Amino acid sequence: MSASEQAPKIKYGESAPKLDRAQLQFMKLIEEQNLDRVQKLKRVRRNNLLTAGALGLSVLAIYGYSIFSVQQEKFLDDFEEPKKVTDQLRRPLYCYI
Repeated sequence: MSASEQAPKIKYGESAPKLDRAQLQFMKLIEEQNLDRVQKLKRVRRNNLLTAGALGLSVLAIYGYSIFSVQQEKFLDDFEEPKKVTDQLRRPLYCYI
């Protein structure tokens, strides 16, 4: 940056204007309001992060449950069908004597 683009240097010292009591009180009021604003923003940010974490965990839980249930369905599909009962097994007991 060249010297013409830089902001002019301000010398604080004897030439600085003295602030009266009203201006100092106004500056303190503005500082307090700014601190309140910052605290509110921090609280909102924390709440947003907690909400995002809760939503993320719920999405992962649903995804995990879906994977688990699909695996269980495949497990149940692997069973062989039971053999059908034939007529020979349905005969009454006296036929075998």
